[in-house]
Amino acid sequence: MNFKDYIRVVEDFPQPGISFKDITTLLKNGEAYHQAIEEMRKLVKDLKIDVIAGPEARGFVVGAPLAYALGVGFVPIRKKGKLPYNTIEARYDLEYGKDVLAVHSDAIEKGQNVLIADDLLATGGTIATCVDLVEKLGGNVVGAAFLIELSELQGRNKLPNINVFSLLTY
Repeated sequence: MNFKDYIRVVEDFPQPGISFKDITTLLKNGEAYHQAIEEMRKLVKDLKIDVIAGPEARGFVVGAPLAYALGVGFVPIRKKGKLPYNTIEARYDLEYGKDVLAVHSDAIEKGQNVLIADDLLATGGTIATCVDLVEKLGGNVVGAAFLIELSELQGRNKLPNINVFSLLTY
């Protein structure tokens, strides 16, 4: 299956000069969505994964079904103020600004092997922040998996010691 056929490219969104890769067209197609998650599962199946963590919001639609397919749990990483229990936080730079991510302080047990999953690897700032949060809780990041990687933005460079798995590269 050519997954790029299911990705809509929206020019000049959210600002001029950006060529946005819209996965909603893949998500709405049950066969393509299922197959994409299955292909991602194959990419990471040999890793020892105890739990998958994913940043909101599209990290949820990739990470949760991937966790289900692998038979492991899922940990949501959310924006500040969105989680109902004690959290730890980290500030980071977005492609278009700044933000704060948070995770429950008891979400990851010390020594757990964690795969981070998201829809897109762009500059790497969001995922580097997720790695930081997981490591602050004592987790061991065994990899990061993405539906799409924008190679020209060199996000991998912010993840120097992380195995990166991408289904599609632009």
